[in-house]
Amino acid sequence: MLTKKGKYGLKALVHLAQLPAGQLAFVGDIATGNNIPKKFLDAILGELRNAGFVQSRKGKDGGYRLARPADEIKVGHVVRVLDGPLAPIPCASRTQYQRCEDCNEATCQVRHLMLEVRQAIAEVLDQRSLAEMRDMAGDELSTALKIQA
Repeated sequence: MLTKKGKYGLKALVHLAQLPAGQLAFVGDIATGNNIPKKFLDAILGELRNAGFVQSRKGKDGGYRLARPADEIKVGHVVRVLDGPLAPIPCASRTQYQRCEDCNEATCQVRHLMLEVRQAIAEVLDQRSLAEMRDMAGDELSTALKIQA
């Protein structure tokens, strides 16, 4: 499940992707524009900076901007940085696999289903860029929501 941290991080990145190339945005403006608590956003942007998604500049003319073009930033990578593995259970993870103590992985139906779930999530998130999120029109969002329902 996507945490608030992951959701807010993606919203902040989309906000930055909407700016003209190289333009900086203040944390307060990003927070206000996306209904994100500023203190929490400060911490999230710090993680995104450390992961190479954003650049920051201090001072009165400072702020944040994307470190690379929005079409080069994959949503799946951002989610993994902020929220960890995409798999719903550790034994279905590719990046942080942990063996289950309470079942036989070869015959565990739960694990096999969660492997499918993890794969489906990864296929969507790893194929979508930040630019695609930014450019989603209202009717595309409606269609995506209808598919999910």
